[in-house]
Formats: sequence, structure tokens, C-alpha cells
Amino acid sequence: MNPANELGSFLMSRRARVTPAAAGIPVAGLRRVAGLRREEVAELAGVSVVYYTRLEQGRAHHPSDAVVDALARVLRLDTAERAHVNDLAHRPRSRSAADPAPADAAHPAQDGSVRDGLRRLLAAVGAVPAYVLGPAMDVLDANELARALICAPAPATGGRINLARHVFLDATARELYPRWEDVARQTVGFLRFSAGRRPHDARLARIVAELSGRSAEFRSLWAAQEVGKAPYGSKSFRHPVVGGFDLAYETLALPGGEDRSLVLFTAPDARADTALRLLGSWAASAAPAGGPAPPHSP
Repeated sequence: MNPANELGSFLMSRRARVTPAAAGIPVAGLRRVAGLRREEVAELAGVSVVYYTRLEQGRAHHPSDAVVDALARVLRLDTAERAHVNDLAHRPRSRSAADPAPADAAHPAQDGSVRDGLRRLLAAVGAVPAYVLGPAMDVLDANELARALICAPAPATGGRINLARHVFLDATARELYPRWEDVARQTVGFLRFSAGRRPHDARLARIVAELSGRSAEFRSLWAAQEVGKAPYGSKSFRHPVVGGFDLAYETLALPGGEDRSLVLFTAPDARADTALRLLGSWAASAAPAGGPAPPHSP
């Protein structure tokens, strides 16, 4: 995860996505680029071609809010992409080796600290799956039903389950998620969004580097510069114990400035409600005999 020219790379990827017709530009003859040219983006955004070129090349830094807003409009960015481009535009310059590491250089919860109030909350909502998710997609804590739903083994070396690793490196994930491609895109979008917010997060950088080295599918999706952070929606499951069902989810940002989220799943219909009840009964009976692995080792 190299933050040196993330802004330029992102602008280029989005420029290639916008067609001249979508931008209201008449096309005459053949074009050598699929999307907009640099000079077209600059003109529509009201900036000089030289300045916009410098932005893409990483030779101009910290554009004003007005310029960022204009580029977001021209490049037709959605809400998550606008937030991401603002993060990239306003991040500090790359640190030199002599500079001290910022506060977020290490993962904020490497010590396993999830406050007691959150643990009690997870237990209190035991009728629905719920877990606390960190910025690198580590499951920091989870209730029993969420552990049974995720259905992923804890790492052999100890530590927490990481959902990004689970999606791309665990073969069972492709069975658990019948719409695996959608889950994979959402996973990469979340990591990309998180990387924009936390450019010096060592834990996040290690996860991205590991997945880039071990998964061709991850490399392809990461190179596409897709970004997203869906706070709610639905997810399909094909669980090995209770079969197929869909769940609705809500993602709630937790206070504390550590980019942690509380993710809760609910049953939108009778089929899902029955599945969750059966899964809860199975988890309760299986736990004493070594049921679903917890999201972190004891």
C-alpha cells in the first residue's frame, strides 16, 4: 500500500470511467482513450491542464476543497468516492525515515482491547449476529451467533479472524457466500476506503500486501481502484448447517476515533428468522464440544 501517489492513481481510474457522452462532450472521430482526456477534465473542473496533470502525476499536493469538489462533480463520484478523494487530497505528505510514526501506524486494537460495555452489548443482542470490526477487517469481538454465522476457523498461529483473509484465502468462503463476487468487491472497497483514511496503518498495509501476494483476484480488484463503504444492505448466505438465507445488515460507527464499527445482522423474512433460530440452537449445543471457533484465540 504505497500512499505516494494514491490521489493521482484514483483520479486516473475515475477519469477513464467517465464517457464523453456522460460529461456532455460531443465526440467527433476516433478517440485513443476510453474515458475523458486530461484537458477535458481540467476544462470542466475549471482548473488549468498543467495543474490537473501535476495532480495526476503526484507533483501537486493538497488541492483546495473547491478543486476537489469540482473534480468529484466532473468525475461523477458517489458518496463513498467523494469521501475517499477528500481523504487522499488532505492526507499529510509521505513520511521520511527520520520522521516519527503517527499514532495510527500500529493497529489500534492489537492488544485485544474491546471495552466491557461493547462486550456486554454483543451478549445482549444475542438473538442476532453482531461483531466489532476493525479498520483492517479484523473481527475484534463477536457474539456466539456471529461466530457460528461467519463459520471461519481462527488462524492456526493464533490471533483474530480477518474477514478479508477469510473471503479471499479461505475456500469455504466461496460456499458460504453464494454471491461471492459481490462480497469480494465490497471487501476490497472497504479496505481501499480504510486505506485512504489510515495511510500509515501498519496492520492494514500488511493485510493488503498479503492478499496482493496470495490472491490474483484480490490484485485485480485492488488495481481497479474501487472504493466503497456500504453502511447497510443485505448479504446472502449458504450455511453448511442451516442452508441458504439472506440477512440485512447495519454498520454503526463506534466512538473513539479508531475506525471501529459494530455490525449487526437481522432477519428480513421468516426463512432467515428460522435459520437464525436453528443456528443459535446448533451453536449453543456445539460450543461445549468445540463448536465454531471464536474470532480470537483464548
